[in-house]
Amino acid sequence: MEYKDYYSTLGVPRTATPAQIKKAFRSLARKHHPDVNKGDAVAERRFKEITEANEVLADPEKKKLYDQLGADWESYQRAGAAGAASGGARGAGGRGTGDPFAGFGGFAGGRSPGGGAAGGPGGVRFEFHGDPEDLAGFSDFFRTFFAGGAPPGGGGSASAAGAGPSRGGRVSGAQEASLEEMLAGFRGGGFEVDGHRPSLPRHDAEAEAEISLEEAFHGTERRVEIEGRRLDIRIPPGVDTGRRIRLSGKAGSGPGAGDLYLRVKVQPHPTFTRSGTELRRELRITLGEALFGGEVPVQTLKGRVLLNIPPGTQSGRVFRLKSQGMPAFGASEADASAGDMLVTIRVILPTLDEGAQEAGRHFVELARQPDPRG
Repeated sequence: MEYKDYYSTLGVPRTATPAQIKKAFRSLARKHHPDVNKGDAVAERRFKEITEANEVLADPEKKKLYDQLGADWESYQRAGAAGAASGGARGAGGRGTGDPFAGFGGFAGGRSPGGGAAGGPGGVRFEFHGDPEDLAGFSDFFRTFFAGGAPPGGGGSASAAGAGPSRGGRVSGAQEASLEEMLAGFRGGGFEVDGHRPSLPRHDAEAEAEISLEEAFHGTERRVEIEGRRLDIRIPPGVDTGRRIRLSGKAGSGPGAGDLYLRVKVQPHPTFTRSGTELRRELRITLGEALFGGEVPVQTLKGRVLLNIPPGTQSGRVFRLKSQGMPAFGASEADASAGDMLVTIRVILPTLDEGAQEAGRHFVELARQPDPRG
């Protein structure tokens, strides 16, 4: 069975609102409608795909099932319809309210008064009775699970008429488990089929956060909204542009939700440039400081430090400030593994009036130096 990605069909993200889904459907439906594209088989097929996707995503209950059960949603739905048509599905008890499997005609979901070893008290009992051909649309897990496969946890029961039912035979299968266990099993959390654990595709999500260099240095928080839920995400110190922060199971609600990835972008800074954990900046000093030296304050992301400028410092000279750069990702700003800051000196010459120029010429004569051009 080929998985139908309805979100991709409508060209919307999995976090799309009902209004966005409706808008996308209307736009695509107008474009591919058969009345607009008479005799165009491709447009007709595309229109059917769009309509099918909207049928699911525009219905809150169907969308909830699709999001929870992932790639096997269509398979479960078809299997349920087949079971209902055969008249062979029946409940093991009264149908529980709020059962997300209630729409599957081929399954009977009833609350068992006592539960079983797998389901526990108040478990859900699922039964299937019908022609083995009706199981053709099921995943391998369902074919094995309902047609004689070993039930999870040793509880419940499953049986088949004959070692290998042929066309026209009847198969029966029953299993009792809590809804949480069923969903966990669908996601590969515990059920085994033919020695391996089946699983449905996990749909991850991605969000983006733009932060300042100061926030990247100290660490910060960002609030992200996904599927109507607000998540406060801690961004560790030392994060750099392109880093993805993974939050396991936060891409959606319910069992088996995918992972949420927060992609970080660090804004350019007017003073500092960054290369990994190393920071660079320029420092302007006066002619007097360059000639005679002294202590000059330097602003870092940690605060101000004093840089000792030796006499005769040339413009372009680079000084290294140890551990004044960025912390390693996830480390604290005080961690010894922090990078360094490289400070490049720029000597700023003063504007001289006539008297200062005369004094300057006298100074140059006294401080004769060889031609630097060789």
